[in-house]
Amino acid sequence: MEKIYKERTNMATKSESLLNSLIGENSVFEGKFYIAGSLKIDGKFEGEVKTEEELIVGESGKVKTDIYAKRVTVAGTVIGNIDAEEEVKLLSTGKVLGNVTAPKVYIENGVMIKGEVRIHAGQKTNLESIILDNYAKGPKIPQNLGKSTNEPPKQPQPQHPAPANNASH
Repeated sequence: MEKIYKERTNMATKSESLLNSLIGENSVFEGKFYIAGSLKIDGKFEGEVKTEEELIVGESGKVKTDIYAKRVTVAGTVIGNIDAEEEVKLLSTGKVLGNVTAPKVYIENGVMIKGEVRIHAGQKTNLESIILDNYAKGPKIPQNLGKSTNEPPKQPQPQHPAPANNASH
């Protein structure tokens, strides 16, 4: 029993030390928020936010801003673009109206998103040319595939009916 208590205490302490700012449920914050650690928003936030670590929008969180962070987790509502250095997690209760850009994006069933999702695997520039070049390296599709040739179409051969058996007795 003591071992379980110690493990839970260590886990809680570790989580609390990573999360050093909170905008609580039913709280409203408007303005600029730059933070060296992680931030969780369970209330309402409008303005500008940038964090060097993780930004978590809790289930009751409502955010209207562009988000810049190392990692972003969305369980609430975000109106604005999300740009993460490492990853974005969109949980089943998450709703996003804006673009999402990150090297890794996890999307659970139930998420609502209207916007463009860019997963760049660390390549932020020239994504289109990288993808098009990769496609061009594949096998070539023959030019005449599915097109008619200059040969006249073959006429169907008439079907001769089978001779009738007129044996009547």
